[in-house]
Amino acid sequence: MKPATYLLAGILALCSPLCTWTAANSDYREVRGSELGNVTNFSTFLLDRSSGMLYMGARDAIVAVDTANLSKFDQIVWDVPDEKKKACVAKGKTEADCNNYIRLLEFLGDGRIYACGTYAFDPQCAFVNISPFSLEEYEDGSVKMETGKGKCPFEPSQHYTAVMAGGILYTAATSNFLGTLFDISRAMGIEQERIRTERSINWLSDPEFVGSAFIEQDEKNNPEGEDDKIYFFFTEVAKEYDLYTKVKVPRVARVCKSDIGGMKTLQRRWTTFLKAQLVCEDRASGQRFNILTDIFTKQHQPGDPSSTFFYGIFTSQWETDEMSAVCVYSLEDITKVMDGPFKELKKSCENWMNPEPVPTPRPGQCLNAALKAEGFESSLKLPDKVLTFMRDHPLMENSVVSSPLLIRTGITYTKLAVTLTTVSKGNNKQSATVLHLGTDHGELHRVAIVGQNATLLQELTRFPASEPVNNILLYKGGVLVGSPHSLVQLPADGCSPYSTCEVCERARVLGCVWRQKEKVCDLAVTEPGEGVQPEAPVNQCGSRDDHCSPATVELHVVENLRVMLPCVQVSPRPCHWLHLPHRHTRRHHTDLEVHVTPKSLGTYKCLCEEGGREHPPCLRAAYHLTLEKPSTGSSAAVVGSRNYMVWYVVSFFLGAALALGVIRCVARQRRMKRGGGGHPLSASEKSRDLFPSSDTPQSPSSGSLFSEALPFAEKRNGTLNGHGGHIARQNCTHIYANSSGLKLQESSINLAEELDGLERMRLKGEEAGLGEGLGDMGGLEEDLAKMAVLRGAPLAKCEESSI
Repeated sequence: MKPATYLLAGILALCSPLCTWTAANSDYREVRGSELGNVTNFSTFLLDRSSGMLYMGARDAIVAVDTANLSKFDQIVWDVPDEKKKACVAKGKTEADCNNYIRLLEFLGDGRIYACGTYAFDPQCAFVNISPFSLEEYEDGSVKMETGKGKCPFEPSQHYTAVMAGGILYTAATSNFLGTLFDISRAMGIEQERIRTERSINWLSDPEFVGSAFIEQDEKNNPEGEDDKIYFFFTEVAKEYDLYTKVKVPRVARVCKSDIGGMKTLQRRWTTFLKAQLVCEDRASGQRFNILTDIFTKQHQPGDPSSTFFYGIFTSQWETDEMSAVCVYSLEDITKVMDGPFKELKKSCENWMNPEPVPTPRPGQCLNAALKAEGFESSLKLPDKVLTFMRDHPLMENSVVSSPLLIRTGITYTKLAVTLTTVSKGNNKQSATVLHLGTDHGELHRVAIVGQNATLLQELTRFPASEPVNNILLYKGGVLVGSPHSLVQLPADGCSPYSTCEVCERARVLGCVWRQKEKVCDLAVTEPGEGVQPEAPVNQCGSRDDHCSPATVELHVVENLRVMLPCVQVSPRPCHWLHLPHRHTRRHHTDLEVHVTPKSLGTYKCLCEEGGREHPPCLRAAYHLTLEKPSTGSSAAVVGSRNYMVWYVVSFFLGAALALGVIRCVARQRRMKRGGGGHPLSASEKSRDLFPSSDTPQSPSSGSLFSEALPFAEKRNGTLNGHGGHIARQNCTHIYANSSGLKLQESSINLAEELDGLERMRLKGEEAGLGEGLGDMGGLEEDLAKMAVLRGAPLAKCEESSI
């Protein structure tokens, strides 16, 4: 064959994996902020579902992107004048925060968008014309703006939520420059009807607002004439718990749309503000999650407001490790708590109890047909005793309780979206819920909930680890995922997102099966002979072993070594390890760290509750540790490698000293040629001759000296991307890790950093006095011998093996 033929064949071989990847990701599209007019800090999404245009609020700009073609976009620049930026910096704020971060985008219903930004810690709002895409201006060309205080936060990172209800904006935000005052308010409409919460810690106590929802009643199915309601979700410091530390609790608060405040008491304040505690607790373990981080509203029956459910992401105030849980609350349960008893603090005994009696009409009750028939057409006609009771008793006695749908350790979820589907199980149909979860490390997870069982379907890495997922929108069977610097679009519904057989097999709970001939994941057919039922125990992935019956891995270990045994957690349900007692082990999320001693040898099994507590646990991993005594040859290699390393460093410093001596001689000869030494060089010229930039000796990097001896990497638990773990064996020792990197215990020492530190000490000695030499080189070997990493890890090369 000709050389050109070989070259063409090589190019095709290199391109084939890329072509395969492109075909598998044909529905995946991504656009960075640099491609959208070099815009950054995307924080707010607003989707026009009729046109498919996505409006994104960013720093000093508003961007409109066509979801049918992400490369097609338009941009509005809305920045802050330099004088205002300087005034903001003079007040003690950073220059980066003294920009205009667009935090609010809402449709007004008249072809315009209401936009609000931080505007250098002086919130301002403007009107955006959708067509043409531009800011509304005065006749002199200046932007038409109005104050955004109470509508938009002052600071870019402050927690905040807003919702548009019937063309009126309702917000929950800070209302002062210092961020110490908090309001839930009606921020638009008639001036007399712009009401807010009472400035009392009984109403709001240092809250962190998370989300809001407008529940509109169905006019055709509302015989009681119930009022529309707005719900706010937040986390605040609980005043009902008298503890030595501040206890945070998640809350849900409710106000009524027709509330316009009281006549004398609670003037221009809410007369219907009620709040209740949300409880997300795993009853089996007693673990309670008390910090709400995101909320998603979903109507299970479209058009029926009573079928509304709220899905929330929770973390724990008391857990040191990363941990996230998802709980769901029904609107019906929240309504029952709001209609229940009130909580009251008796000052005499400092005990919270139910107040008696409760006046009529019931405080906090929304106006309905019955109240209007009694003469209470407006909240202005409510008696003072009702309003006084309402002012002093905003908290309900009972809590809205839920058990987690899933609990994940080692993961921090930031955003959530929910899709619903129906699964056929024989002749029965069962509803299934798919959770689309974004993490703080730029990942998108999909979890299927069928009955009481949760299955982890996918873990996709879509952004760099430094970019958290801050927006998730569902639209036309796809999902739009946003980070501060990027936008990604990928499919969400059906079986098409699961592009490999292994992932498709996890989605069997959704009715997905793998078509081996077509290499696609598709819905199972119910006609006999035409497909495989999702519950059929057939292995669709070729010769792949049953995932609940893995082979036991034989591991030959060395005494005093710390071994990390990986366990792939497919389901969000907990995993546990089985082994004999009295062993030195420590859990790292689902993985197990074992300190090798004669008593630590034996079998280790990882069992996960993938099918729920009513099904037997699934064996995910099994290992058998046996002791391998190092041979004399390997010990000699270890000693030889250490001696080699010491002499390498010694030779380096001797070479550096010799080079400096040569440079000094050359410089002396140059001075003699110029005038016999009569005109000495200046200090700056000496430094240029002695340390030229192109020839300065550089410290050997850790990659060149020790990358083969001590590879360091970072691994996040749970981020397996559908692959099993692997075990690396290097330098005649064993270090085990998952596919995303190696795991080392916290006591590990970076050898490269220690050697760099010694080297810098030697170089400082040289600069202090070159005539004094390099110091005591005999102590260098002694210093290196004292390093813990040299004592504990052999540096001899060894063949790698993987599992």
